[in-house]
Amino acid sequence: MVPLKNKWDKVLGVSLMLVFAITRWPGFFPQEWGSFSAAYAICFCAGVYFSKALAWWVPLLTLFLSDVALNIFYYHEPPVTVYMLPNYAMYVALVWFGRQHSRNKSWWRLVFGGAAGAFLFFVVTNTIAWLQNDHYPKTLAGWLAAMTTGIPGWPPPWMFLRNSLLSGGLFTALFAAAMKLTATSESELDKEPVKASEPDGEEVPEPEKADA
Repeated sequence: MVPLKNKWDKVLGVSLMLVFAITRWPGFFPQEWGSFSAAYAICFCAGVYFSKALAWWVPLLTLFLSDVALNIFYYHEPPVTVYMLPNYAMYVALVWFGRQHSRNKSWWRLVFGGAAGAFLFFVVTNTIAWLQNDHYPKTLAGWLAAMTTGIPGWPPPWMFLRNSLLSGGLFTALFAAAMKLTATSESELDKEPVKASEPDGEEVPEPEKADA
């Protein structure tokens, strides 16, 4: 895994993580957008661009602190609940999935990886909800209903899948584009020739002519 090149690369990466985390606050996106979230891209892109321990603790700590804040100040629940466990198991899986990708891959491949991670998150967490919900029969037909039509009177799960794919791809696209633009500007600076400086107040002697 290629580490972030310099401190400005790190500042940009962490800043984007924090900005994306702010978008998790309820009401930031319209309610009908459902699972439109930056969390999938936060974990996937951290795995791609961050090195060693940074890839794990930066996204997970960012998400955990935002979850605790939401539970205390918005949902008025205990700071940590057992319902958070499946989500964080999947966040860890998304970081691992991101670490299987190189930052040198094409932009499109990274966007596809971010969307694929969001799809995986949806399938696994919805399967857990299907197992826990008594409204669904524990059959293949019941599982397919939990993935598509859902419970009457509630938004259908396929809308959550659509929003998960869109947000996973979109936020990954923004993060990857920002990091690639940074890398391009740095490489252009590296290619600029460095002019030799002359000591102040000293003249450079002319080469002596050879005797005829």
